[in-house]
Amino acid sequence: MSGQSSLALKEEGNRHFQKGDYVAAEALYTKAILSDPTNPLLYTNRAMARLKMSRWDSVIEDCEECLRLSSSSSTSSGGQKPTTTTTKNFKALYYLSQAHLPLKNYDQAVSYALEAHKICAETHDKSLAAVTSQVLKCKKERWEHREKLRKREEQELEGEVVEILRGEMEGLLKGSDGDEAEKKETEKMYEDKIERIRAVFERARDKENQRRPNPPDWAIDDISFQVMVDPVMTKTGKSYERASIEEHLRRSETDPLTRAPLTIKDLMPNIDLKHACEEFLNENGWAVDW
Repeated sequence: MSGQSSLALKEEGNRHFQKGDYVAAEALYTKAILSDPTNPLLYTNRAMARLKMSRWDSVIEDCEECLRLSSSSSTSSGGQKPTTTTTKNFKALYYLSQAHLPLKNYDQAVSYALEAHKICAETHDKSLAAVTSQVLKCKKERWEHREKLRKREEQELEGEVVEILRGEMEGLLKGSDGDEAEKKETEKMYEDKIERIRAVFERARDKENQRRPNPPDWAIDDISFQVMVDPVMTKTGKSYERASIEEHLRRSETDPLTRAPLTIKDLMPNIDLKHACEEFLNENGWAVDW
């Protein structure tokens, strides 16, 4: 009886969610959870509504509870094939990634996005393209954050070096018994050093600000024109982003290049290229929006 009640509440919540009434949807999902607190899918429904309201901590709580309940139900199944509930847990991971990103928990956001991507790839879920975009977004924002920290450290280092030189100069000037000409010579020598130090840091910044080249061709998917996250090979050895080629094959089971028959089962992971793309993105997060 409680199961039927929770289902009705969830469906009513879905109708409010589709209308954009996220507050009412959240309230109905909460009632559904109170009616059936061991159903993990209800927690992802509420997390979805809370995402729309930017309630990041609450989203994380719901998704973690979903994963905990799913893990318990999976363990109690005696090692049998995962249920539909278990295979759909990528949503909890996907929402966790979306919630951690605005909280600037970049490593967690990337990690959860990659976990969600792995499940989508294994199950050939239609959400793979959206999850792939989330992986790229997380990697880009993490790279941008690291770049800001690196530039700040460089500026601090430049300031520290200049202060050390100025301190040395002032110490020499105070302890000098020489005439004004010697003091001026010492002051000029240190000002020249400081100028050279500043020039070195400025050249480094100018080099960084130069226009970046396009990403290498081997890293780009010829369907989505984005850097690949999970490249797979067709029968001819041509690599595409998994999400892009699977979406193409759902519309037409033909090779995009040769038009020969091709199915999702024919695709093979390109592990070496995947590692190369990962390494490239870790060092060049700007390439996500090239």
